[in-house]
Amino acid sequence: MTYSLRIVDMAESDRPRERLLSQGVRSLSNAELIAILLGTGQGAGKLSAVGLGQLILQTIGKDRTSDPVAALQSISPQELMQIEGVGPAKATAILAAIELGKRALYAKPPDLTEVTDPAIAAAALSQDLMWQPQERLAVVMLDSKNRIIAQRVITIGTATETLAHPRDIFREVLKSGAVRLIVAHNHPSGNTNPSNEDIKLTRQLLEAARMLSIPLLDHLILGNGTFSSIREMSNLWKEVPQEE
Repeated sequence: MTYSLRIVDMAESDRPRERLLSQGVRSLSNAELIAILLGTGQGAGKLSAVGLGQLILQTIGKDRTSDPVAALQSISPQELMQIEGVGPAKATAILAAIELGKRALYAKPPDLTEVTDPAIAAAALSQDLMWQPQERLAVVMLDSKNRIIAQRVITIGTATETLAHPRDIFREVLKSGAVRLIVAHNHPSGNTNPSNEDIKLTRQLLEAARMLSIPLLDHLILGNGTFSSIREMSNLWKEVPQEE
């Protein structure tokens, strides 16, 4: 279905803005959310803002295997402006909304936030890791009450590989005065399942952590707006217990 009817000609109860206010933002389709950002369509006799929103999703999803909305996370202004009816103003409005959404969803918690859940650590590192095109490995450093005292990117690799050694990680931990840590890295593919290399590195870190009496609480994998906890997905912490 393609909307050519102008939004002003729709029944008031069907207009995206009015529906958002009366029914909530979750009631809107992806195309309707984009329509609110666009404000207008292509002009008289052409697609409405909702129709143009549909066209944008169809166009960017045509040559991609991922969800069109996911593809918006990495789209460029030039790609958007190649779509008929999308000029600089509409393209920048869409990109600004996407970036604001990323920042709001994974707003960095303040220092000394207590990490009571893996999601808090993921949020602390999301700006550094979540949508990066290269693999990065970072660490969240904690005090004895599991409060964040620092976080730092340790290494940056290629699109498919990052190189890290336990000594590089624990050097930063010792410099910070932290007594506990959480390690995290990203998968640019968006697949957050741990690889064999991820499991091997986690085991090495657990063994080093036990030797130094600096417990490793988790190893997180971030990508495409989500994350996984290797601690929750494996038995490694039972095999190499930590003094927590």
